[in-house]
Formats: sequence, C-alpha cells, structure tokens
Amino acid sequence: MKTKTSRMEALKMLISSKELSSQEEVLQALEKEGFKLTQATLSRDLKQLKVAKAASMNGKYVYVLPNDTMYKRSTKPRSAMEMLQTSGFLSINFSGNIGVIKTRPGYASSIAYNIDYSNIPSILGTVAGDDTILFVIQENVSQHAVIEDLSVIIPDLR
Repeated sequence: MKTKTSRMEALKMLISSKELSSQEEVLQALEKEGFKLTQATLSRDLKQLKVAKAASMNGKYVYVLPNDTMYKRSTKPRSAMEMLQTSGFLSINFSGNIGVIKTRPGYASSIAYNIDYSNIPSILGTVAGDDTILFVIQENVSQHAVIEDLSVIIPDLR
C-alpha cells in the first residue's frame, strides 16, 4: 500500500501538470498512478493542500495549487510593533536612469507609495510588485543624489 505522503506528492504533480476539472477526473488520474481512494479522502487531501479552482487558458475551471509564497509561515512570527519598526528594504541597484529596490515580501507597495507621495524631484515615478520596486530617475541626476533623496523615506539606505 502506498503512503499518504507519496499520494499527496502524486496529487500535487497531477494537478500541476494536467487540467483536471472534477474530483472524478482526479480520482481516475490517481488510480492510473496506483492510488485507489475514496472521494471523501480526496476531498480531505485537496483541502489539506489548499487546492482551489481557477480558470485555465481555455476558460475551463481546473484545480490549481496555491502560490507557495502566499502560504509560507514564519517560524518566529514578529509582533506588529516589530514589523512597523522595519522599512522592509533589502537592496537598491541602478541601470541607466532606472532603479530597482528589493524589499521583503509585502513591503514594496507601501514603500513605492511613500516615494510617489514624497514628491522627490529626482524620481519620476514607481511601479511596485510584492517585493520589487522599479523607479525611473530624472535625467542628469546621479545615483548618489537619488540615494540621498530616498534615505529620507528609507532610513536603512544610509
């Protein structure tokens, strides 16, 4: 008899590699891999893996695995006060008149908001993701001047 761990791994592999839109299809795919289980067991497995349904490219709703970063948990959770005391800033790099700021996950949009609404004349604007900010620098402004301007908003830059 195959173990639950190997069944869960097979389930993840099947969901990530095939467009399965019903539990019946999933049960059949698992059976082809040598796993015979009930619909109730499959339902529990899907719940444990936090599997959801999403529209595929052809408009059909299929099972999908969660985005891993969405579910990562910190082994040592920090208090809200500790999180407010850090800017989330990790690094800054430049290429011509474009800058890239890397942040801890979830911090980029708030830092970009602060940059945009601080009216820093050397920065034309920002685009933020979850942990990355792309910003455009005014022509003929040195990287050193940009870092000086940003250090008012991001104290960790100093």
